[in-house]
Parts: sequence; structure tokens; C-alpha cells
Amino acid sequence: MPEIESDPVIFWVFAMPPFRPSSGKNDLFRERLDAIINPRHPLARLSELMPWAQFDEAFGGFYRPVGRPAKPTRLMVGLHYLKHVHDLSDEEVVDRWVENPYWQLFCGFEFFQHEAPIDASTMTRWRKRIGPEGLEQMLKASVDFALDTGVAKPSSLERISVDTTVQPKAIAHPTDSRLYLKAIQILVRQAKRHDIVLRQSHTRLAKSAAARAGRYAHAKQFRRMRRELKRLRTYLGRVFRDIGRKIAGNGELEARFARLLGLVERLLAQKPKDSNKLYSLHAPEVVCISKGKARTPYEFGCKVGIATTNREGLVLAARSFEGNPYDGHTLAATVDQAVEIGGVDPQRIYVDKGYRGHDYAGSGSVMIAGSKRGLTATMKRELKRRSAIEATIGHMKTDGRLDRNFLLGHAGDATNALLVAAAHNLRLILAVLALWLAWLLQSLMPKMAKSDTAARLPRREMSMA
Repeated sequence: MPEIESDPVIFWVFAMPPFRPSSGKNDLFRERLDAIINPRHPLARLSELMPWAQFDEAFGGFYRPVGRPAKPTRLMVGLHYLKHVHDLSDEEVVDRWVENPYWQLFCGFEFFQHEAPIDASTMTRWRKRIGPEGLEQMLKASVDFALDTGVAKPSSLERISVDTTVQPKAIAHPTDSRLYLKAIQILVRQAKRHDIVLRQSHTRLAKSAAARAGRYAHAKQFRRMRRELKRLRTYLGRVFRDIGRKIAGNGELEARFARLLGLVERLLAQKPKDSNKLYSLHAPEVVCISKGKARTPYEFGCKVGIATTNREGLVLAARSFEGNPYDGHTLAATVDQAVEIGGVDPQRIYVDKGYRGHDYAGSGSVMIAGSKRGLTATMKRELKRRSAIEATIGHMKTDGRLDRNFLLGHAGDATNALLVAAAHNLRLILAVLALWLAWLLQSLMPKMAKSDTAARLPRREMSMA
């Protein structure tokens, strides 16, 4: 067997290039999809016009000529598009794919399939293999396709709107009692898994103490609540120190427990008013962000910079950021991604007042909301149009999956933001295709009615005679 390279991206990949499903032109016992569906359906039209070969070229470097052949690239790309267009999970999109002939046609199949093409976990492994840098190609393909079909004009790439939003992570609302209890349970479970006998696990006592802390907080008995929190913190410290003593000198166990013990040590050391606190043990990258909303004063996730065309609302960039940076310090990175995907340097960039003191040093001019001096009528109109990006972000959260990210780590934050942006562009394209089809049918109906009337008129005259 050949030696495996140490490349951190693809060293674990043992999949041959994707195979192409056979056309089966002589298959007489299966229903062809083009004989079942309406060829004028927007999704059917989209499947014919999408640049599928572009994905084979872009993702071909992630495979090797060894191992089992991978699933078709068009299938994997199509499933991810459909998942985020319809706001579904991996399991749901695979289950519904079997029921929908339009989805099967979109993913490159010619005959109706009665079984799921993949297991849902294959989508997770494919996302990890491609990575956020590779998935930018899906956003770029949606932008290029929108330009080719006339959904957006090439000149629109020169005038963009930029804003930030919070992408919440799929974690429970962080409370001290919940975090202490969860840390104790995880430590005890890992100790049992590695045959470490603890002096006392405290799991039963910690569970009852956490319940009492919640009841006292609800009753506004905060002194009693703090007493239970102190008791929980004591239990956690005992288990933490006991495990540290038991694994001391064992290099293998120290390596296995290093990350978990580091998180617990961080949890024990943090104070109520500290910054960069730990809010989740399975997602330590989560930060607390306040956007000034009345209904959600605090959100727990990551900050995402969004760039759209000022006129059509086509998403050009969706960049996730670690920590909670100042909005103005995210502008340069967001615009750089928009330039990389759109291929055009913007001339005018419209932002809100949160971007004062930005870090952008490009050739374009940054127009901040509320500016009045030196603006032409066109600039004033486009500056008013800037607020439309708020509605775009709202649709990405309600129609897409930007409101709750279930993917793991910083890479999951970047992956989810890019796929949500690509799916939003696809929804715009599908809406335009449906509108174009409705306009075409409406324009043809009077002509068809006239032809029917002309064909029936001689028969009526003959009957009257």
C-alpha cells in the first residue's frame, strides 16, 4: 500500500473519483424521469442550465485513485443545494429525495429511484472532505449562474451592501448550573470509559443541586441559588482534581484527557463578568453577542459578514468570524470574499453606522448610512436601498438555516454560512424562472384561445345553416 502523505486536508481520504451513473437507454422496465415530470418546472429548467461540470473540475483534487468509488459530485452538490433551499436536515433531505422525481432529476438521475442514494452521514463526511474553501465554489456557481440567466446584472457587482449578523449555534441556553452539571457528567463518563476509579463521582448530588439552583432562581431566591452553584462548583473541582491525580504520569491518558480537562479548568476559573467565557463544552468557540434586539438581547454563536448586490440582493459573500470582532474590522475580509466570488472590485460599498472606523483600504468608496454631504441622486437612492440587506438576512434565517447552526467547530460555522448564502441565491433564481414561465404562459394563452376560436368557427356556421 502506498505511503499516505501528511497533508492535513486529504491524508485521510480513501475514495476514488466519483463515478457517473449509467444512462440505461435500453432499460425497458423503469420509468424515465423526463416522461414523468413537467419539463417546464423551474427545478427541471435549473437542472439543465446549472454548470455541473464545473463542480467535477473544482472537487476532483479531493479524491485519489484508490479505495471505493465516491458518489457522483452532482448528487452531493445537488443534495446540499436542496437541503438549504428547503431548510432540511441531512436525514430529511435524503428521505424526501426518494419521494420527489424533480429532486432526482436535479441530482443527475435519469430513472426514478425507489431507494435512498446515500446514507445521511455521507453528507457530513463530504462536507469535511471539501472544507469551507472548496464550498465557496458552490456560492460562486450560484452567482455566476444568476449573472448568466439575467437574475442580476454584471454592473450590480460594482455596488454592494455589507452588514453583519449573528449565526446562533445549536447549544442549550448557557447557565452556570447546567455547565457545571454537564462537566461533571462528561468527566465521570470518560473516567469510566478508561477504567479510572474515582473517589466519589458526585453525579447524583450534582443533579439534585442543579435542580434546586433552577428552582431558587425561578423563585428569585438568589442567595440560596448562589449557595447551590458554589456546591456544584465544589463537586466539579473535586472530580477534576481526582482525575488529574489518577492520570498523572500516564502519557496516553493525559493526551486523551488534555482537551476536556483544559475546558473544565477554563470553566472553573471564569468569573461572572469575564470576557471570552465558556458557554458550551461541545462548542467552546461560541461567543456571546449583543445586537441590541429587544426580544433577544444576547445571542450565542458567531458573527457572519454578509455582502449583497445593492440592487437585486444577490449574496456575494458570507464570511464567518471567530470571536466577537467590531463590525468595522470585518469589512475588509467580507469585501475580499465578495471580490473573489464575484470577480469585480466594488466601486461603492454601502454600510450602516456600525462600520465607522472600518479596516477597508481598497479602491472602492465606503458610504455609511446617514451620510448626506457630497452624494449624488444615484448615491442617495442606493444608500436608501442599503437597508434591503436586512430583509435578505431575515430570509436567510427564516427560509434557510442561518438561524441555527448544527455543524461543528469554526469550520462548521464557515460551511453553514456559505451554503445558506448559495441556497438563497438559488431561491432567487428559481423565483425568476417561475415568474418567467408564468409570463410566457400568460402571453401565449390569448394566441391559443384565438386559434381555437378560429378552428371551431366554421363548424358552428355549418350547423346554423
